[in-house]
Amino acid sequence: MKPALAKNNFNGSIHTKSAAVLFFATWWFVWLVFQITLLQSAGIPAVKALADAAVSNILLAAFCLLVFNNLRYYLPKKEKYLYVLLMGSALGGIWLLLVKLILKAFYQKDTVYIQLLQQTSSIRFAAAFLMIICFTAIGILWFSQKEQQEENEIRIAMEQLANEAELNKLRQQLQPHFLFNSLNSISALTGHQPEKARHMIQQLSDFLRGTIRNESRQWVSLQEELDYLQLYLDIEKVRFGQRLQTTIACDEPAKTFQIPSLLLQPLVENSIKFGLYDTVGEVEILIVAKNNNGMLEVTVQNPYDAATSGSVNGAGFGLASIKRRLFLLYGRQDLLQIKKDAATFITVVSIPQKV
Repeated sequence: MKPALAKNNFNGSIHTKSAAVLFFATWWFVWLVFQITLLQSAGIPAVKALADAAVSNILLAAFCLLVFNNLRYYLPKKEKYLYVLLMGSALGGIWLLLVKLILKAFYQKDTVYIQLLQQTSSIRFAAAFLMIICFTAIGILWFSQKEQQEENEIRIAMEQLANEAELNKLRQQLQPHFLFNSLNSISALTGHQPEKARHMIQQLSDFLRGTIRNESRQWVSLQEELDYLQLYLDIEKVRFGQRLQTTIACDEPAKTFQIPSLLLQPLVENSIKFGLYDTVGEVEILIVAKNNNGMLEVTVQNPYDAATSGSVNGAGFGLASIKRRLFLLYGRQDLLQIKKDAATFITVVSIPQKV
């Protein structure tokens, strides 16, 4: 949990507890005043009425707190209704016994008061029973909600960890086939063009170094991502020579926009796959990045021959992985759009910006 979120939860918990304590104290004060008034209306002197109400309410409040605190450690599930009735009956009976013992010890010579105490036993028990049941029900509701909240927080944390693990797995799966192709190209160049082979090894080293550096970063600026993409394109140009031409157009304000790291390379790799693998002529890959109403929009366009590329079904692993990453990050399925006709293949990825 982030420190700011934990601090907010802690402050919220303090405010909730303070409100609960204030409510509890206010409730018992009101009930104390009500009981004093009721006893005085029955002819009990003010001092005895105060003593009676004080003893009764202090004990009853203690019993209610005991029940509430017990629910912190044991929260009944299916048997909660039976638990409430048994708890109310048992504690109500014990409370009545203690009240009568204490008040009789103080006023045993006052036969009128003792008689009134006996006559009101059933009413006192009913009041205590209802009070204990009420606080037991409140406690069950309180701790059930708290338990549910904790379970939700754990579930969300586990889902976030699972998403992060899947994101890392997706990013790690993007490079192997490109690496194999590059090594094959280096091997082919070693015999008749050793200088080109050495240059390509250096480019590949820079590219892999950038991959390792960016693996630990979830977000980078568009400018950083384009610099990394240029390393990839330089390697591919060694492989394909003059056949591969690239144009990158980027709005100046969009260069500072944030983008998930290592996102554009598989996007462009897919364009090279569709554009060059089934052709022998020169192919231009067009990459355009712009600010679209506060959202970063990157378009990758390449020539496409539907007749020769008919064997390639769907978007391929690269685009599928991008779509999955975007869904895990934003929870949206519409951030990657694919358009194609007889001559052009276009992929458009939209990156919402954090406010």
